Amino acid sequence: MKLKPGRKAEYKKRHDELWPDLHKLLKDAGLSEYSIFFDEETHTLFAFQKQAGEQGSQDLGKTEIVQLWWKYMADIMETNTDNSPISTPLEEVFFME
Repeated sequence: MKLKPGRKAEYKKRHDELWPDLHKLLKDAGLSEYSIFFDEETHTLFAFQKQAGEQGSQDLGKTEIVQLWWKYMADIMETNTDNSPISTPLEEVFFME
C-alpha cells in the first residue's frame, strides 16, 4: 500500500484510534499480531498479520465497517475507485518458525 507524502502522522493517529467495531471484526475473523510498517523513502506501507482462519483483512472488504474505514482513510492513501487501498500481494520467499 502507499501513503500520500506528509501523511504519516495522520495515518498513525487514525490507527492508534482504531474503531472498536473494526478491531472486533478483525479479531473475530481470526487476525492477530497485525503490524503495519512504513518506508519513509517510498511511502510504502507493508502489513503483516497472523491468520487463524482462511481470511485476511483484505478479504473483509465487503463488510460495511471496512468500507467506511476505507472511505475514512482515502484522503491520505492511494486508493482504488471503491476507496480500498491500492495494494500488491507479495509472495513469501522465506519463513522460519
